[in-house]
Amino acid sequence: MAKKELLLNREISWLAFNGRVLQEAGDASVPLIERLRFLGIFSNNLDEFFRVRVATIKRTVGVKSVRKDTYEKPQKLLEEVQEKVILQQKEFEKIYAEITKQLNGKGVQIINEKQLNAAQKKHVKDYFQEHIRPALVPLMLNQVKDFPALRDRSIYLAIKLSSSTNASDKEYSLLEVPTDSINRFVSIPSPAGKQCIILLEDVIRFNLRNIFSSFGYDKAEAYVIKLTRDAELDMDNDVSKSFIDKLYKSVKNRQKGVPVRLVYDQSITQDLFQFLLRKMKLKNADNLIPGGRYHNFKDFIKFPDLGRKDLVYPFSQEIYHPLLTTEKSFFSVLKKQDVLLQYPYHTFSHCIDFMREAAIDPNVVSIKITLYRAAKNSKVINALINAARNGKKVTVVIELQARFDEEANIKWGRLLQEEGVNVLFGVPGLKVHSKVCLIERKENRKSVFYVNVSTGNYNEQTSHTYSDQSLFTCNPLLTKDAQKVFDFIINPLKNPETEQFVLSPFQTRNHFIKLIDQEIKNKKKGKAAAIMLKMNSLVDKALIDKLYEASKAGVSIRMIIRGICQLKAGVKGLSENIEIISIIDRYLEHSRVYRFENGGKPLFFISSADFMTRNLDVRVEVSCPIYDEGIKKQLDEFLESQWKDNVKARVIDASLSNQKRKTTGQRPFRSQVELKKLIAKGTR
Repeated sequence: MAKKELLLNREISWLAFNGRVLQEAGDASVPLIERLRFLGIFSNNLDEFFRVRVATIKRTVGVKSVRKDTYEKPQKLLEEVQEKVILQQKEFEKIYAEITKQLNGKGVQIINEKQLNAAQKKHVKDYFQEHIRPALVPLMLNQVKDFPALRDRSIYLAIKLSSSTNASDKEYSLLEVPTDSINRFVSIPSPAGKQCIILLEDVIRFNLRNIFSSFGYDKAEAYVIKLTRDAELDMDNDVSKSFIDKLYKSVKNRQKGVPVRLVYDQSITQDLFQFLLRKMKLKNADNLIPGGRYHNFKDFIKFPDLGRKDLVYPFSQEIYHPLLTTEKSFFSVLKKQDVLLQYPYHTFSHCIDFMREAAIDPNVVSIKITLYRAAKNSKVINALINAARNGKKVTVVIELQARFDEEANIKWGRLLQEEGVNVLFGVPGLKVHSKVCLIERKENRKSVFYVNVSTGNYNEQTSHTYSDQSLFTCNPLLTKDAQKVFDFIINPLKNPETEQFVLSPFQTRNHFIKLIDQEIKNKKKGKAAAIMLKMNSLVDKALIDKLYEASKAGVSIRMIIRGICQLKAGVKGLSENIEIISIIDRYLEHSRVYRFENGGKPLFFISSADFMTRNLDVRVEVSCPIYDEGIKKQLDEFLESQWKDNVKARVIDASLSNQKRKTTGQRPFRSQVELKKLIAKGTR
């Protein structure tokens, strides 16, 4: 097993990944509003990092044994995390100031309450009275016995009320900014040639005297604070409750988890700040992160485009696969050949058509599908309900423990059950993370099966922004294994023993270790030997060890890893034959594609599983082999296009410095743009 010095720390590697997202926000070639949205993505990522990873580390503080997955003392690691987060926060504030300045030059102003002209002041007062004031419930902190439990994911105005004539006369208040119910970005009347936006918290700041007029104070100062809580679900042991009831209660209690971070406006007065820390019982060790005037930048992911095409990415028309026209039956196409869709370039409507056709086809007997995350207004769910209404036997596996989607999945499960769908809530002790849809159809009195295996969720919203591969086939070798997967989920007492699918938690690690071993043997025999892996994260120690071994044997290994990578690439005598890049661009690189040279007869897999211990040991995951030669060529083109990227690719090495690739003498090559062109030619 890899020793400490042979591995990058998982948490520090993750922070480097989020640093790449921040780099994209700072990239002058990215449209300005998109840069704001990247700041929102960075912030949202960081929230989840603290809620999950940092919270996990904090729970180990005081435990004498060293954590196996970090090889670090927890307190030391927390200090290093805080140091790096504060540095990133400073860079964040610098980039935000730069973006707002440039937006101003383009006629878009994000202004605060002190910059309003007379007409804007009147509009903001009226807007506040009509839309905001009814939603506000200020808490007078000097009057309450117990300090209120601040909600996770919310922002608050910490307010100091004082008198200009009596310095000792002061009071503190806390006010939740109602961003859940009111748009945070408020358009206001603007001078000619300008578009002005004011944030919701600044509208409230402008009207503070209105709120507190009856208290007799003539001065009010407000500073944004935000508390992040441990997202671990605490399931009680009440046997009288169903798992769903316990999970639902636990999700609700997540808002009251242990604090793991406080971010605050660093201009806050010391007396108010110390008062808050005292009341919340927080110390410096609790990740106190100073920042600027605004927090909860995750909301900036939805910053309005303002009708400005010059400030956002150009509209991207989704491509219809040339074989999948509305005049043809999906099933008749698959009888002749397999089809690969590549999102977001291909339209996700093909996948919905696949399910809709099954829902109304009189020859379709049953539909089985795994759902991990569904869209808010899911057309997939609607198609499944319609199928049940049409007399099809519909089985839906909903993963209740899909982190942060638990509540939505409980809702979908209950709705489907009401419509007569057979709903299964995962497998005890495992998360069902695979993405598989199996359709049974009667043809000439025989059952013929059709299967879709995807690297991404059945979610039409994320399909617009996530890069994924989705295979449709009626190959009996693959459909037979799909049946075994669902049989296992329905009756998990027996090993499914799939023959083509590589299935977690049974085969995945050992299968890919064997494939790497085969490349090592081929290299020693003088045969063609190479490995190319595209995934989100590389953490599993056994697989890292085996990749090091392959590198030492001279096997060429190229990897495209978006997020965490604990393997140290390019280290002499260890990994000099391993190169790793990470691509951060308009679309989130989400697919897992694995290629093994196999002595000149390449093997390809698409997968729902990253090379992470959780994907290999405690999840139901499917890695699907590709047999169609045309689709193998498509995946080869996809991987090579990614590898050629010299615009959005960063080099991942032992230093984690996120350097862009050197492009001396090379023409710019942006893989997402070039792949879109290739697919648009209709060669797919």
